Amino acid sequence: MIFQESETIELKATVTEEIKKEVVAFANGEGGRLYIGVQDDGSVIGLADPDGAALQISNMVRDAVRPDLTMFLHYETLQEDGKKIVAVDIQQGTERPYYIAKKGLRPEGVYVRQGYSSVPATNTAIRRMIKETDGDHFEEMRSLEQDLTFKTAEKEFSERNIPFGPSQMKTLGLVTQDGLYTNLGLLLSDQCVHTIKAAVFEGTAQNEFKDRKEFSGSLFKQMEEVYDYIDFRNQIHSTFQKLRRIDQRDYPEAAVREALLNLLVHREYAFRASSLISIFADRIEFTSIGGLVNGITLKDVMMGVSVCRNEKLANVFYRLELIEAYGTGIRKIMEAYDGTGRKPLIEISDNAFKITLPNLNISRDQEGESVLSEENDSEESKVEKLAQKKKTFTRKEAEQCLGLSQTSCGRLLKRMMDRGQIIREGKGKNTRYRLAG
Repeated sequence: MIFQESETIELKATVTEEIKKEVVAFANGEGGRLYIGVQDDGSVIGLADPDGAALQISNMVRDAVRPDLTMFLHYETLQEDGKKIVAVDIQQGTERPYYIAKKGLRPEGVYVRQGYSSVPATNTAIRRMIKETDGDHFEEMRSLEQDLTFKTAEKEFSERNIPFGPSQMKTLGLVTQDGLYTNLGLLLSDQCVHTIKAAVFEGTAQNEFKDRKEFSGSLFKQMEEVYDYIDFRNQIHSTFQKLRRIDQRDYPEAAVREALLNLLVHREYAFRASSLISIFADRIEFTSIGGLVNGITLKDVMMGVSVCRNEKLANVFYRLELIEAYGTGIRKIMEAYDGTGRKPLIEISDNAFKITLPNLNISRDQEGESVLSEENDSEESKVEKLAQKKKTFTRKEAEQCLGLSQTSCGRLLKRMMDRGQIIREGKGKNTRYRLAG
């Protein structure tokens, strides 16, 4: 027989640690054959103890390769040129990707065949093999990251007196029956790679940032921190009905809570882009990656129909009493605005889902521009008093009088000009304003 290395044949003179890499590469590909006792140039040197060599390889594969690959290997002792060699047939495995346990489910632990060599697989190739083996449900697929901790999750379960041990993690789907963490485990771990980006803008457009922050870590950690971030900015405004004082927050707390939970539970985690929360003077926008699940329309959602993209994640949140029965979140958001004269807005595209909560302490003028109900009359009144006192005034004088930023003051003056309340005279540095009429 002529021995020559190829994409499906590897030659080894003796049993070495390198054999693990070759076995993994063949199992992750179309299979192949290892000849032990044959040098790279094809010359046969033979083995003194072929049975011992076969046993050594078997033990090595059993102890060092994951998932278990032993059933896909077949050993045979051959006689060539009066010398004994061992042939090891490796079939393509059914639980790809296979990897060297000490290296983990990463490129340095996962090998594939490339030409006549076994080389580290790319992350893309690893994800493809996982998808082919585990199916297309992201949360059920094996996580590429296996070095995970669950301090935040343990605290969350403990506060509700719910056990969170190895058996519960398997039952919930954070761990496979083979003891590997799933993508669901990754999402709830302290090492979660998905983030939420929040930003506060000046006014009603994305022109000027007041603040921005990115939240990372376990989804439980993100949930708590993002809610606190919004809650801090969810101001209380007071009105009076005769002698009765009525306090009202900008946004109903129930609506904020449900919109945030919807953002966490229903997003498409197969994409690495961050979820977005944008806080404006007149609204909060919650933008989640991933549109609706195929077959579901916006009308279905408004009717309470829910087909959950991440069923296991939703089940965890349900067990922790963070959400109720599926399909109730949108209804609760709408109910939170009942009787206010305002309605949340829901928009969808092929790749995004956005919930917009209107600010209840905002009034809209006839042109549809948003202004603070309590502060607007006060600010305009101050401008009118300034104009009466000085006859004409500059924008800088208005800024100092009102305590507003240049952008906010400019917007207020434009609005008053559009309404015909004030008139602008001059240009550039010589620009001044006066009352109309």
